[in-house]
Amino acid sequence: MKRVSGVAAVMLGACVLMGAADGSWLKRVPAGDKAKVNPLAGQKEAAEAGEHLYEEACSRCHGKQAEGKGNRPTLISERMKTTTDGELAWLLRNGNSWKGMPSWSVMPDGERWQLVAYMRSINTPATAAGIAVEARKSDGAGQ
Repeated sequence: MKRVSGVAAVMLGACVLMGAADGSWLKRVPAGDKAKVNPLAGQKEAAEAGEHLYEEACSRCHGKQAEGKGNRPTLISERMKTTTDGELAWLLRNGNSWKGMPSWSVMPDGERWQLVAYMRSINTPATAAGIAVEARKSDGAGQ
């Protein structure tokens, strides 16, 4: 009986994590947060600082090139292109514990906005294509 309940718990956990990229978190973002605009938008230095923060805080789960890793979603997607800056900042601040995304509420607001700037910079068509090529090379698929 213990084995059956253990297997059921593992399967339930897997189902929860497999839905990590379903976007259900967007429904919980308050209207005021959705409307927020990144005060660092368009600043190259902010995106570069965000890249360094990404490497330290995010790449372990989302991959070095934001390509997704295991059951963690890619950060280069149509959803990322259409999500507002405020929605992204809200997710970084609040996390989504049901889907394995931690809260980064201890991170200063300015750094979270730098991460949003970086995510925007990698979701341009040219950048996304270059990252995809690099990801394939690092996985050995491009050889």
